[in-house]
Amino acid sequence: MAETSTVARPYAKAAFEHALGKAALDDWSGMLATLSQVARQGDVHQRVLSNPQLTSAQKVDLLLELCGDAVSDEIGNFLRQIGAQGRLSALPAIAEQFELLKAQQEKRMDVQIVSAFALDEAQQDKLASALAKRLNREISITTQVDSTLLGGVILRAGDTVIDGSVRGRLNRLHEALSA
Repeated sequence: MAETSTVARPYAKAAFEHALGKAALDDWSGMLATLSQVARQGDVHQRVLSNPQLTSAQKVDLLLELCGDAVSDEIGNFLRQIGAQGRLSALPAIAEQFELLKAQQEKRMDVQIVSAFALDEAQQDKLASALAKRLNREISITTQVDSTLLGGVILRAGDTVIDGSVRGRLNRLHEALSA
């Protein structure tokens, strides 16, 4: 069976292009996030999405009923198309890939910074401005403290990882000396 992200990609792209054409990226983003959140709930997943006794149309109707007014008729039609293809389980991945496309369109990127100690506001701003210049994107930072690091930081921006930790530097030095 195909990997979920591979299955989700064309649906996310179609939804993104439709929302972009209607200038409704934020609306679609919110509605897909709501659907994804509902679909991820253990009870809903087990009793609705994984239930072989329900048809795809019944599953879609139940999901739409659970979301109520949080989703539009347009997204209901989109969900019906996904259900007709038997891809409702890919809904969280579709929402995730939609968000990636939206971030790319808006030229923004979420960056996670892992450091040995909490970073103050000035340090975060300095890192954000350096990354914004290097990546040509608006940067949104989330920080995390990892007490196992000796020092330095590890930056994760999409698929890019910049390991500026002391452990990372020591590993690179070890590899250089061993070669």
